[in-house]
Amino acid sequence: MKIIRLLSTSTRSLALTLLLVLGMPARAQSDPLPSWNDGAAKQAIIAFVEDTTSPGSPKFVPPAERIATFDQDGTLWVEHPMYSQVMYILESVPALVKRKPELVKVAPYSTVLEILKGDRAAIARLTLPDLEKLAAATLTGMPVDTFNAEVKKWLAEAKDPRWKKPYPELTYLPMQELLKYLRASGYKTWIVTGGGQDFVRTYSEAVYGIPPEQVVGTAGGTTYGYGKNGKPFLTKAPKLLLNDNNAGKVEGIHLMIGRRPTMAVGNSTGDQQMLEYTQAGDGARLSMLVLHDDARREYAYGPAQGLPATKVGPLTPALYEQAKKQGWTVISIKDDWKQIFTFE
Repeated sequence: MKIIRLLSTSTRSLALTLLLVLGMPARAQSDPLPSWNDGAAKQAIIAFVEDTTSPGSPKFVPPAERIATFDQDGTLWVEHPMYSQVMYILESVPALVKRKPELVKVAPYSTVLEILKGDRAAIARLTLPDLEKLAAATLTGMPVDTFNAEVKKWLAEAKDPRWKKPYPELTYLPMQELLKYLRASGYKTWIVTGGGQDFVRTYSEAVYGIPPEQVVGTAGGTTYGYGKNGKPFLTKAPKLLLNDNNAGKVEGIHLMIGRRPTMAVGNSTGDQQMLEYTQAGDGARLSMLVLHDDARREYAYGPAQGLPATKVGPLTPALYEQAKKQGWTVISIKDDWKQIFTFE
């Protein structure tokens, strides 16, 4: 390459072209978000990261303050037709009934058994108190280590009903790229989810590269005790400590992180307060909403933008309008993502 520098400009250009044609490696600026289309959302992300990490930039953010929070269900992986943790709860009922046969004809356990046998219409009979009762019965009363092992086993074996693949394979490739891009730029990435904190912590590091201590979720209590061998352990108790949804997400961020996020990403009404709180801070801020508008490649639901209404991860017209009014970036799965999953 020293010889090339001695050549005239035109000759040098020709020589470099020949070297490329002949296969000599040349430096090319890599795209940190290759599965994103080059639209407004991708441009907003890259501009934000460059502005906040370039020394001398008026929008520079010190490394210690680079906090990015992500909702999980519907933001980092698929949440339809049902949240993965709800599926875990439902699929844990047969083992529970086997241990306690007296529950086989008792609702809501009997209703779940009907659902698992193929009666999907029975889902409509499950009320919120029913789900709370099922959660208490299947997520508490055992040592934390036992719970962690059972969740990991379920994740390795359970398959999503549409794609017939394990749930960890249904993470969004564009979001995985964004997480890696942020971390490479000095950001600390956190999951802030309405899902169970203990549940998500069992796989967050393996699936997203986010360690368990950087997961904020709906948290239950534990009880300290000793085994027969005198070894101390924790038992999951049926006691709610934090409902990490809606305003609870902001409360959880204050409790667990202690800093206002610089960037936040969500997809539903449950993320509204987290996005508001992030945007209200001083300096550069980026709040983003994922709009599920691609029924062919994933799912389409809103009811924003005239999309079908849903009880699972709704994005209402009011929230969509708020996003537009406050300058949040709306990510259209249909328009902004070239590829959704790694297996496409």
